[in-house]
Amino acid sequence: MLLSILSAVVVVLGLTAWVGVRALLARGELEAAIPLAMTMQNQVVSGDGASAKLTGDKLGIRASSAASLTSDPIWRAFEALPALGPNLAVVRELAAVVHGLAEDAVVPLAEVAIAITVDDFRPVDGKIDLHPLIKAQPSIADATAAILAAQSRVEAIDTAGTLGEVEDAAGQLQSAVDEAATAITAVDRAVRIVPAMLGASSPRNYLLLVQNPAELRASGGIVGAVALIHTESGAIQLSQQTSGASFMRHDKPVLELPTETRGLYGDITGQFMLNVGLTPHFPLSAQLAQEMWRLKYGVQPDGVLSIDPVALSYVLSATGPITLPTGDVLNSDNAVRLLLTDVYERYEAPEDQDAFFAAAAAAVFSAVASGDVDPVALIEALGKAGSERRVLVWSAAEADQSALADTTLAGDLPVSSQDAQRFGLFLNDATGAKMDTYLDVNTRIGQAVCRKDQRPNYSVEVTLTNTAPADSESTLPRYVTGGGVFGVTPGNIKTIVSVYGTPDVENQGVSKDGVEVPHHPGTDDGYQVSALSVELAPGQTTVLRYDWLGGEAIKNRIELHMTPVIHRNETQKLEITC
Repeated sequence: MLLSILSAVVVVLGLTAWVGVRALLARGELEAAIPLAMTMQNQVVSGDGASAKLTGDKLGIRASSAASLTSDPIWRAFEALPALGPNLAVVRELAAVVHGLAEDAVVPLAEVAIAITVDDFRPVDGKIDLHPLIKAQPSIADATAAILAAQSRVEAIDTAGTLGEVEDAAGQLQSAVDEAATAITAVDRAVRIVPAMLGASSPRNYLLLVQNPAELRASGGIVGAVALIHTESGAIQLSQQTSGASFMRHDKPVLELPTETRGLYGDITGQFMLNVGLTPHFPLSAQLAQEMWRLKYGVQPDGVLSIDPVALSYVLSATGPITLPTGDVLNSDNAVRLLLTDVYERYEAPEDQDAFFAAAAAAVFSAVASGDVDPVALIEALGKAGSERRVLVWSAAEADQSALADTTLAGDLPVSSQDAQRFGLFLNDATGAKMDTYLDVNTRIGQAVCRKDQRPNYSVEVTLTNTAPADSESTLPRYVTGGGVFGVTPGNIKTIVSVYGTPDVENQGVSKDGVEVPHHPGTDDGYQVSALSVELAPGQTTVLRYDWLGGEAIKNRIELHMTPVIHRNETQKLEITC
């Protein structure tokens, strides 16, 4: 009997030791896999596809070993034990996720890394070779599906009752997979959209709007320069240029406007090219611009792109300095000042200002199209501009537009998610001039639960400052101040400030410098809107606060999407007291 008991104890101890040793080995394999994943990412970015493939192979071996160590029958049997079992189950599930990622995502991505380098995005003689991108589409689609599946698997892992170390490991993997999902989704969209937009299957024409934030519109600024870009089989050509002011003002909107748009922004949104950006719905602005171009030139563009001078300054960090026909040297440091301030001091006639603006845009376009650009820096520059809503894209092709949905490039109203409540802040100039170069905008946003029913309170605070010199009326050009033509004292800045709450919130009013004030409430596509017009003299500051009552429990994050002003400041946290 004693021998039997001792034998059983030895077996149990042996099995426990077996599981313990395998757990330590599996931990080592998973810990070794993490730096390999980071190394591979850096190699892909640097264009070293061959090394990335070798690193991916090593990662696959580590992941396979970890999965094998945590999936044998003895391990699975020990998962039934109280206390210890849940930890073993989570470790096995984590190892399985990493193994799946290694096989189904890392392998195809490693193959793509060999086939494509960042130099493939560099135009040669105005043309990008689209074949590598098209060839990569299936592999990237497979990797995207694998990473999204892994994201769902990690979210479903139950870490209740596990050790802190195990719970932390699950959290770290969740964060890594979420980050990978965001990145791979963007890459998948790019390899599907870029070839199509560059005319892989048929020629395309795109309208390019260069928005001028010196005179703000909700989507960025008044339309200064306008150009038609032709793409065909990867070739990119600037085929026609004009100015926004060259378009006639139509007697009525060129397309039927939504009733809410007419109420908030007026029929002028659809009557004049300069004002298509009054609405924060870029898809609507784009379609209006598309129709205005068609009516004037008889050609209907296949899509509309938008960019501003700040985005051009980012691109100049990739191209390096560019010499303009005037002899001016445009670079990333002086572009904003030269295009939004100096041009008005140098040229009195609006047509001369427009010509300078158009020449700068054309010069930057030519530098990029010629391939005289650092492709990594260009991708980073466009990514930064896109995240700030300074680059917007609309396509008439349903598949392209569907791929753009839910990205900052789409330029639509902010959409809240399960873990984030999003508001919109949109600014429209009412000075009728170019004074927004001197408008400083600071924002804060906050949330708190002050009610017994747990409905949250939200507040968006906007601080506006007119930084123009005190003697603006006499020292700034009349074209910049407006000269009082629209009833605004020269040197003053008048702005319509609209804040969009999500469809489930209730408007709780607006205060100005701590005093509740009348405002213009409304709705736009189901969103609650509060709008207020303010006029500031040089040196004057005002603080606006927009209050809202939420309909659901408080979210993890609160975010503010806003008009891309010239002087952009990061939104800060606003402490709300009940």
